[in-house]
This record gives sequence, C-alpha cells and structure tokens, in this order.
Amino acid sequence: MHSTHQLICDALELSHQLGREDRGFALLGEGNTSVRLDDNCFAVKASGSNLATLDESGLSRCRYDALLPLFEGPPLGDEATDEAMLAARADSNQKKPSTEALFHAYLLGLPGIHFVGHTHPVALGGVVCGPRAQEFARSRLFPDQIVCCGPEDVLVPYCDPGVPLARAIRARVEEFLLRHERAPRTVLLENHGLIALGSTPAGVLAATLMAEKAARIFLGACNTGEPRFLSPDQVAYIAGWSAEHYRQRVLGV
Repeated sequence: MHSTHQLICDALELSHQLGREDRGFALLGEGNTSVRLDDNCFAVKASGSNLATLDESGLSRCRYDALLPLFEGPPLGDEATDEAMLAARADSNQKKPSTEALFHAYLLGLPGIHFVGHTHPVALGGVVCGPRAQEFARSRLFPDQIVCCGPEDVLVPYCDPGVPLARAIRARVEEFLLRHERAPRTVLLENHGLIALGSTPAGVLAATLMAEKAARIFLGACNTGEPRFLSPDQVAYIAGWSAEHYRQRVLGV
C-alpha cells in the first residue's frame, strides 16, 4: 500500500509526463489527472492548473460522498455545479477542483483503477472530431494497441461539460463493463479528447501514448485507402496471449 505522499508524487509525475509540450497531449490549462488516495478521498488537478508544471498546490483533494450523488436527480446548472465542486473539497483552503472531477470520482471507483489521465492529443482529436470515430474505437490496427489500450475503446458522444458529460461517460462505461467484465483502459470523447485509466501511472501514460500512435496510423491509413483492421479472432488471440500479459505487467498496464 503506497503512502498518500507517494501517491501524490506519482500523480504529479504522471501530470508532468502528460503535459509535456512536445507530446501535444495538453497545452496551457488543458487536461487533468487524478489519483485514488483511499476509500473516501481522491486528488484531482485544480481548475486552470497546467499539467506540465503542476505541483501539490495545484491538486485538490475531493470526497467521493460529496460528488457521486450528483449522478442522480436533475442535472445541475453551471453555478450549482461550481458550488458542488467547491463543497466537495476535503480542505476548503485548496483550489477549486476541475469541473471534470465528477467523472474522475466515478472512474476511480472502477475495479483496479487508481489513476486517471484526461488529455486532448492532437492526432486523436482529428479522429474524435471526424466521421469515423466509432469505427476507430471498435477496431484494432496492431497488437500493441491491444496490449496498452485493450480490445476496444469506450466512445462517448459529445456532451456539455460537467454533470451531463459525467453521466454520459458512466452510461457508456457501464455498457463496456457488461460486455467485457473489466474496466476499460481508454475512453474517447467525441469532439473533446481522451481519458486513460490504469492501476499505475505507467499504465495511464502507456495507454495515452499508444492511443495517440494508433490515431496517427489510422489517419495515415485513411489517407492511403481503407484501414486494414485486425479481425475479431486476431484481437481476441492477442488479448488472451500469455506473452502479452507478461508485457502488460512489465509496462504497468
């Protein structure tokens, strides 16, 4: 069991890796990260903070019991959502958590998920802002995409930020759980970006890097003709292959 201090350090290092400007995953105040601290509390990037330069003062610790009830009942307006974010802080002296803290609260409750990274990768943005996002999410192009991102992505239609987006994410993830009986590694948000989930920071980073590589390959294949996807049997074989399970453990996926 990692100490709270170590978990915070791990979340900050993940943030710095995802926020590297040369990678193009998150510019300026884009994106957010979170880490599960215990059964009652998690830490998430504060609103407006920069992933590349994030320090502990840019994290807000939030209570699950203050956020998860927002998934029920009528959606909140912008002002009420902001008030709910402030009220969810475990320490009122901390900064306001990102409005997307709500979907982090849900995702960190999934089995085996301890870290979440939300980014806006450029090539992937070209896919989720285009007409073939569903085809990309449901298919796989090469083995390492399966190793790091799983057999398919969750795809969420565009929703207004805040409560509507969080509820849409939960609905699509629940459908994935029924089909696969395990948490997804990647969630694609139409006209928005990517969410990567993992038990470790390395797993979140690996899923993000590989999702962006897959998007680049997909766009390149579309430019030269029709993408040639792996068959369902080929995907199932790679997903169940013991050698790939070993690689997943080494990669922290």
